[in-house]
This record gives sequence, structure tokens and C-alpha cells, in this order.
Amino acid sequence: MSKNEILSMLQDRRQKCIVYTRVMGYHRPVESFNVGKTGEHKQRKQFVQH
Repeated sequence: MSKNEILSMLQDRRQKCIVYTRVMGYHRPVESFNVGKTGEHKQRKQFVQH
């Protein structure tokens, strides 16, 4: 079963996830960013803490 098939089966159980990031010392939802800031956020590197 593919990932898309699983997601379509579970569509009614899914909920929206709001992603926050720290900007200038405070936390802000990424969905409120303008086009330029959204592109900048996508280019950031994600670090995994061990």
C-alpha cells in the first residue's frame, strides 16, 4: 500500500498541524509568513539533536 493510499484512507482522522518557528526572539506560526519569508523557511537546514 502506498503512502497516498494510506493517507486517503485515514483522511477523516487527520487534523491540521500548525508549525511554529522562532523569529526575532519569539515564536510565530509559519502559515502567517509572507511569500519571501516562507521561501526562506523552506531553505533552512533541519538539525536533529542526539
